[in-house]
Parts: sequence; structure tokens; C-alpha cells
Amino acid sequence: MPPQIAVITGPTATGKTALGILLAKALDGEVVSADSMQVYRHMDIGTAKPTPEEMDGVRHHLLDIVEPYEDYSVARYVEDATRCVEDILARGKRPIVVGGTGLYIDALIRGTAFSQRGDQATREKLSAEYDALGGQAMLRRLSEVDPAAARRLHPNDKKRIVRALEIFLVTGKTITEHDEETKKAPPRFAARKIALSYRERADLYERINLRVDEMFRRGLVDEVRCLLEMGVTARHTAMQAIGYKEIAEAIARGDRPEDAKEAVKLSSRRYAKRQLSYLRADPGVKWILWENKPDFDRALQISTEYLEDIGLT
Repeated sequence: MPPQIAVITGPTATGKTALGILLAKALDGEVVSADSMQVYRHMDIGTAKPTPEEMDGVRHHLLDIVEPYEDYSVARYVEDATRCVEDILARGKRPIVVGGTGLYIDALIRGTAFSQRGDQATREKLSAEYDALGGQAMLRRLSEVDPAAARRLHPNDKKRIVRALEIFLVTGKTITEHDEETKKAPPRFAARKIALSYRERADLYERINLRVDEMFRRGLVDEVRCLLEMGVTARHTAMQAIGYKEIAEAIARGDRPEDAKEAVKLSSRRYAKRQLSYLRADPGVKWILWENKPDFDRALQISTEYLEDIGLT
């Protein structure tokens, strides 16, 4: 049977970090972050990265591991997180995977084989060809070798079109073939997923709005300015993070960056909606729904009882 891990997930601003820390303390565990933006250094406020005080002595992994001008992908995450989880298990502790990036979590659980991480030179060449020829031409090129992938993609989806062609050129297999092989393989880990949210959508959105207000109060605008001064631009993945993108765009337009607050709130609410849709498609999720505000004592009890029958407590 695959090794067992616990997962705390859910949409943004639902208390995942706090419950993950409580659960890790209760189970003699360590937290493995599953947040695609908390991996970046110098991005603390806008990613709601836990502070040392909030960590309360619990060891956290995969925070602050790359610079914001570096590329970081699900492929790298699977490699890094797998190494962390296996090390935690080898030391007799419990891995608690905490975060809202569902793609990262599911790829980790499946053990998605991303040995085909690709080739930087090939990627850059294809990217330049996309810019020169356009999305329609590159999509037609992809359809000649991988029609199934081409049907799933829009001509404007440069990143995925380039990635699919890169994988084929580097490995000799299409991304569809790689995906099918992954589906047939047994999962690397057996996971129990616990998802947090609010029973009423209005309460979730209100919590998100309050969090954004607090981020601006704590200095999110200055954090974005620092990244821009470091040379981080819209072409870097890190600057596509919610909060950073909207403020950077406001600065580029010559607007007051503080005026981007409502746009950040809207983007955050839309992201939460997408996170909920993604999680609701998974029948194996154990939901804990808050009534107006979080009740972490109750959530910890529910979580430990849920994990008890598989030996994670």
C-alpha cells in the first residue's frame, strides 16, 4: 500500500495554514507547502506566507526556495515535494501537505513522472516561433503530432502549446501519451484530503475582502515595488500572482497602486470560485465548512478523527 499522507486544502482565506500547523503539532508532523507562489522569496504579504511566529515551531518545507525571476513549475514541485515527504516519513514523522494549488497536490499524490522537464533552449526556440508565427500556426503544428492535446488548447494559450511541442521534441512522446501513462500508474501516495471553506459563499468572499485590506495595510504595494526594482516583470511567473499582477499593472499605467485594491479582491474571489469547483469534482474530499467564522478546535477534532482509521494519528 502506498505511504499515507494528510492534505489540508481549500480556497484562499479559509484557514488552511492555521489548521495545518495545529494538525502538525498534534500528530508530530511537518508541513509541506502546496502553494505555487509561496515558493518565491521576497513574496510574503501577497502570498499569505506564514511567519515564524505563526509556524509556532512546526517545520515548514518548500517556502522561499526560488527567486521571483526564476521559473518554477508543477514538474519541479513534484520532485521537491516528493523528496520532502519521503524524508519526513523516513524520520518517523507525519507529512501534512497544506495549500490551495490543486494541480500541485494531485500531481504529488499521483507521482506524476515529470522526468521530461524539457530543454530550455528548445523552449526558448519554440517561444520565439510562437511570437513570430502566431498561436494558430503553432496549434496546427501541434495537431500534426498530438491532435488530442491540440483540441484541448486555445491558440492564445502560448505556455501550454509551447510546452506540449517541447515535450514531444525532447522525449519523442506526446504530452497526451505521458498523461495516459501517468493515469495507468498506481499513485505514489495514499492521501486523505480535508478541505476548508465557508458554508455561505458570502462569508467566504467577505473573508477574502478583509484579507486583501489587511495585505494592503501591511505593505503589499511596497512589496510589489521591491520586486519591480529587482527586475521582476510581467513575463515572470511570480508577477502573475494575484495581488502582484494588479498592482504592477496599475503602476505601469501611472495609476495609484492603492486603487488596484478592488481589482485584487475581484481576482481573489474568482480564484476562490475556481478552487471550489476543482475540489468539488473530487469525491474523496472531506469538507469542513465554517459557520460565519473558523472554529479550529472543532476542525482539529474532526481532522484527527478522520485520519485516525488510517493510522495517521
